[in-house]
Amino acid sequence: VLDDQHDLAVAAFRSFGDHVSGGPEEFVAAMFADLARWSSQPRWVGSGYTRMVVELADLPGHPAHGLARRHKAVLVGEVASMLERAGCAAPRERARELLILTEGAMMMMLIHRDRAYIDAAAGAARRLVRADAEQALG
Repeated sequence: VLDDQHDLAVAAFRSFGDHVSGGPEEFVAAMFADLARWSSQPRWVGSGYTRMVVELADLPGHPAHGLARRHKAVLVGEVASMLERAGCAAPRERARELLILTEGAMMMMLIHRDRAYIDAAAGAARRLVRADAEQALG
């Protein structure tokens, strides 16, 4: 089931990336707009892989941890590829940071039931890619 879900989720994420154009700031805006759309669905519960690992935190050897790790690593790679196409100077580093921000926003939304965490994470992400662009300009 988790392998099938992984394939579906990655295909959906790639489809999202196919429709994004522009530079890194446009990518960040689209990424967090997509998170806002996703989280506005009735009965939204965040990332199943993240919830699963939290639920199994006291069982570090459980095989589900490896599946979740692989899933999240693939997402980092996908985001890095999209950022590279968008002209990001350090796509792998920004991809990891963007996933930290999206995961954090999702967890805080689940805890507080406050979607304003998306805006806070999006603002931090914009500052990261803007700082890259400013540094590249010298």
